Amino acid sequence: MPIARPLSTSSALLSGHNKWSKIKGQKAVTDAQKSALYGKAVKDIAVAARQGGSADPETNFALAAVIKRARSQGVPRDNIDKALKKAAGAKDSGEQPVTYEAMAGTVGLIIECSTNNANRTATQIREQLNRNNARLAPVMFLFERKGIVRISLDEADDFDAKLERVADAALDAGAEDFENDEPSEGIVEVEFKCDPATLSKVTTAVTAPGLAKELLGSEVIYAPVDKADIQDEELTNKVSTLVDSLEELEDTMNVWTTLD
Repeated sequence: MPIARPLSTSSALLSGHNKWSKIKGQKAVTDAQKSALYGKAVKDIAVAARQGGSADPETNFALAAVIKRARSQGVPRDNIDKALKKAAGAKDSGEQPVTYEAMAGTVGLIIECSTNNANRTATQIREQLNRNNARLAPVMFLFERKGIVRISLDEADDFDAKLERVADAALDAGAEDFENDEPSEGIVEVEFKCDPATLSKVTTAVTAPGLAKELLGSEVIYAPVDKADIQDEELTNKVSTLVDSLEELEDTMNVWTTLD
């Protein structure tokens, strides 16, 4: 009687190992994405606390918005609590804001950091700039400080009227301009631009009862005076890589560029 032969010569053990390798690879990517998300949330909380002058979300609207966004993104409560404690104790730990200016090709960059060791931070910033063919250079004249307030509105039947009321409230409070995105799942995001000195006033105005559905953000940014519309894809990719490497540094809070 002929001996039965298997239809496949693949080792079951090897096949299982291959599947586990793929799972481990996917998990590594997921873990890296979570780590980046959690790290960004911690930095956003620190920036909001510093700009709002308080680590108490009850009195700091911008901080409350950042915390709410972090929770909606699945950031664990422990991470948020640790970030708040760190922000509250930043002054006691000797943390101080430091800003660096740099040039990558024809693109200007502003790098905001918070550190208790300026020499260490400066060394790390220079290393990343050198690795990406960029350099420290005075570029502050390419930027201006602006307050940005972002809110969401329901796309209801009276949307136009509600948008007009919100815009009027913002403009009366000192907003200079606003723009809104296309509706997405019945929600419209609106962004107001203002002088940093009126940021708190504009934020309060647009979040008054009956206006904004939700405050998405309230912060002071470095906005390019003239956005650079660069057609060089290679340069754009290099700047993107540089920004990613700078944002991965523990002391980096924000990176702003003149790219459009």
